Amino acid sequence: MYAPPLARLIEALSKLPTIGPKTAQRLAYHILRMAPQDAEALAQAILEARALTRYCSICWNLTDVDPCSICSNPQRTSSVICVVEDPRDVVAMERTREVKGKYHVLHGAISPLDGMGPDDLKIAGLLERVRRDQVQEVIIATNPRAEGEVTALYLAKVLKPLGVRVTRIAYGVPVGADLEYADEVTLAKALEGRREI
Repeated sequence: MYAPPLARLIEALSKLPTIGPKTAQRLAYHILRMAPQDAEALAQAILEARALTRYCSICWNLTDVDPCSICSNPQRTSSVICVVEDPRDVVAMERTREVKGKYHVLHGAISPLDGMGPDDLKIAGLLERVRRDQVQEVIIATNPRAEGEVTALYLAKVLKPLGVRVTRIAYGVPVGADLEYADEVTLAKALEGRREI
């Protein structure tokens, strides 16, 4: 039904996460309508990102230089490490401008159902950094779902014997939300994470 080059483009786009067949088709037609130089720039950006992006040898975040700009920044303290599941989480945490330390990306969470155990994550590197860099605090910022909680508990168990303070980000009611629309679990977590004002 499609010309073979268009069919290959639709098939390639549909392999992207959250892109179904209809969205892949719309994207493919949009790419075909783009100015040739814009389509070439898109293709070149994809090729460059694949060729030049790698993992930081210290924190496992995506970077084009090793060590990454965060790990090599002398303004950031090495005494605090914020642990996240995915490189996208580093971007989210950086938007807050609250993390003054450095990061460690696990590349997943413990999930026995998905075949992900502690050895499948970048935990060994984290433990090495805590021992080597005289880390005082590890902030665990894994996602607030079952896998993130299991990972947080496991990390606390292996980190505490090293004499480091282990903290967990608070979660609960989002700013701007109405309490009447929050579910019981969210409200319970908000109450657990309350602090004095």
